[in-house]
Amino acid sequence: MWVCTIYSNEKVTERVLEQQQSLLSFFCSFVLLVHITRADLSYSVPEEMRPGSIVGNIAKDLGLEVGKLFTRKARIDTEENNQHYCDVDLKTGNFVIRERIDREELCGEKVSCMLKFELVLESPLELHRVSLLIQDVNDNSPVFPKDAMKLEIRESAVKGARYRVNEAHDADIGQNTVKHYSLQKNEHFVLSVQDDADGSKTVELVLDKELDREKEHDLNFMLIAVDGGNPQRSGTAVIHVTVLDANDNAPVFDQAVYKSSLPENSPVDTVIVTVSATDADEGVNGEVTYEFSRISERAKKVFSLDGKTGEIKVTGALDFESNSKYEMRIDAKDGYGLSSDSKVMIDITDVNDNPPVIHLKSLTNPIPENVSPGTEVGIINVQDRDSETNGQVRCSIQQGVPFKLVPSIKNYYSLVSTGQLDREVVSDYNITIGATDEGSPPLSSSKSVQLSVADINDNPPVFEEQSYSAYVSENNKPGSTLCSVSARDPDWRQNGTVIYSLLSGEVNGALVSSYVSVNGDTGVIHAVKSFDYEQFRSFKVQVMARDNGSPPLSSNVTVSVFISDVNDNSPQILYPAPEGNSFMTELVPKAAHGGSLVSKVIAVDADSGQNAWLSYHIVKSTDPGLFSIGVHSGEIRTQRDISESDSMKQNLIVSVKDNGQPSLSATCSMYLLISDNLAEVPELKDISYDEKNSKLTSYLIIALVSVSTFFLTFIIIILGMRFCRRRKPRLLFDGAVAIPSAYLPPNYADVDGTGTLRSTYNYDAYLTTGSRTSDFKFVTSYNDNTLPADQTLRKSPSDFLEAFGDSDDSSQV
Repeated sequence: MWVCTIYSNEKVTERVLEQQQSLLSFFCSFVLLVHITRADLSYSVPEEMRPGSIVGNIAKDLGLEVGKLFTRKARIDTEENNQHYCDVDLKTGNFVIRERIDREELCGEKVSCMLKFELVLESPLELHRVSLLIQDVNDNSPVFPKDAMKLEIRESAVKGARYRVNEAHDADIGQNTVKHYSLQKNEHFVLSVQDDADGSKTVELVLDKELDREKEHDLNFMLIAVDGGNPQRSGTAVIHVTVLDANDNAPVFDQAVYKSSLPENSPVDTVIVTVSATDADEGVNGEVTYEFSRISERAKKVFSLDGKTGEIKVTGALDFESNSKYEMRIDAKDGYGLSSDSKVMIDITDVNDNPPVIHLKSLTNPIPENVSPGTEVGIINVQDRDSETNGQVRCSIQQGVPFKLVPSIKNYYSLVSTGQLDREVVSDYNITIGATDEGSPPLSSSKSVQLSVADINDNPPVFEEQSYSAYVSENNKPGSTLCSVSARDPDWRQNGTVIYSLLSGEVNGALVSSYVSVNGDTGVIHAVKSFDYEQFRSFKVQVMARDNGSPPLSSNVTVSVFISDVNDNSPQILYPAPEGNSFMTELVPKAAHGGSLVSKVIAVDADSGQNAWLSYHIVKSTDPGLFSIGVHSGEIRTQRDISESDSMKQNLIVSVKDNGQPSLSATCSMYLLISDNLAEVPELKDISYDEKNSKLTSYLIIALVSVSTFFLTFIIIILGMRFCRRRKPRLLFDGAVAIPSAYLPPNYADVDGTGTLRSTYNYDAYLTTGSRTSDFKFVTSYNDNTLPADQTLRKSPSDFLEAFGDSDDSSQV
């Protein structure tokens, strides 16, 4: 349904208002016509409205909120690139005039002058067609082809003779075109105007009173043409009549209407049609010339008429899309001004001379990479100015891109995504759209669309390695670099910015942050404190890499820190006890043969590996050739049989070295007594004299003197067996020599093959009764190669036999 209302606008010029007062009452000029069909809008306005004039309110007519016009990027697109006559005001929603519109310049003689626009809205993409009908305003006056028309009429002409004159042309249409003619009052002629079937008028002068050349040789009067506009406009031409003696016949065309057609690509100087008129008169009266009596301004630019031959030729570029039909009138005049006219109708046929034109009406750029398939990202409009099959267009899109074209209304296509996008794989697409018409030969064109993919935080940081290992020597400096972790995030900008941090945890009961730290920007891991291999040898930390996206994504990696040993611990001698606390005296039988095991030095090293490989060396001895020590076992053996000439007291200084770089060492002293029984030991006699008041010493001397050597030996064996059952031995050897448990420091381990705590020999230790300053240790070997040394004397500054109890125990010896 069409709705017609009076449209008033204060911005319309007063001149236009004055010209349109009469049209307002009949045709609803300044009318707002809204025809809503599939969201299409149609408006009608008069031409010549000044820029800024309001045509209508698009937002109201479409039912849109005015504020959404700006947020949805509303804009007006035109079907022709050179038509920018209207625009939309995003603040008010008004459809306003942008440039002055001249209907005659725009549409010429077309009855209907229509401008077409598209209103494009985004988010979501919408398209609304807007049609603007330009109504004619009486802004053109009637114009005759010539300001003066000359007629030569014989004085013998009879009353009622008719003489055709050129009609006036008005560029306006409808009511504003020429409506009537009037002739200035004169004695001889009256005016006859007849309407032709094609809408034109035939204007003729009718002789109302015979001419008399002797009275009037020349006649001059005015012909006036008036249009139907309000106010009316008029045009005039002077008619000059020359009275002649004889001219009986006017030229006659051989056709009343000439019709011709030619393709729009016809070259210049192409003959379209040749008009022909004949005159029955002879001589000058029979010479016919041709001229345009009515022709539009556009036709004048593309056609010419040969006045003598009547050939109509092409003089300019023809364009079917601009004007497909031309009509003109041609006068044929003889030498004395008698004339007749004929109509020429020229049809321009279409040629496929316009390739399709691709217009990008809307584009969402960039598009997020997580858009789902089927999302509309742009609107494409394809136009071909040709007609029929020449204007039918097929569109296509290049292969290998995740997009396609979906036909929409008329020549509109939607650019739609077809697959999942990934900016990290392809960040930009150069989409080529092709369009080909159905003409012969077909014409085609293409347009490239640059489309960028916007990043979203869809990739967590990924470490370059599945796990990291760091190696550091103990006693490192705090702040030293352990290793570096690195993670890559293929996202862009803040989504790809990686920040490193430590996950909370504990190492040996302490927070992991008290041991290591990580640089948040570089991923470099530093030691916070100095490590001790002897406390712990390795630990693990968790490093997290987090990006700066929203929401952030992260991943973790395990970093294993291995602490390598440094030779920072000297060997520790467990047996014999370090000098200064006590010293051990070993009893060596006189009958010992070469190679017999005498004693063993036991040492350990808190370090590990080659730093704990120990070697034993005798650095000083009383008799260098008598005893030797195993380099790796620490076993002290005789090198030869003991002779009577060997000194009873033998002192050995043993050095224990590790295999570190540089090597660390420790030394100990070993005291050996070559004797078969305790009675021969001089120290015992010295001790008995020094300890006169000691009952234990007296009883021991009496027992040793009164009992034979064999019986004494038997008694000692019996007592040893008795004490083994009643009390645990103080010295327990696990290996070559029994070691008191108090000697073993914590966290020490035996390393087989280094001579530390080898299990080749087993010993049992026994203590004898004696003075408070002496005790005796009897060593029994469980190895067949070991000498049966029955007695070992240990001399100590403390009580010698405090472990044996009171004197009653000694009386049993």
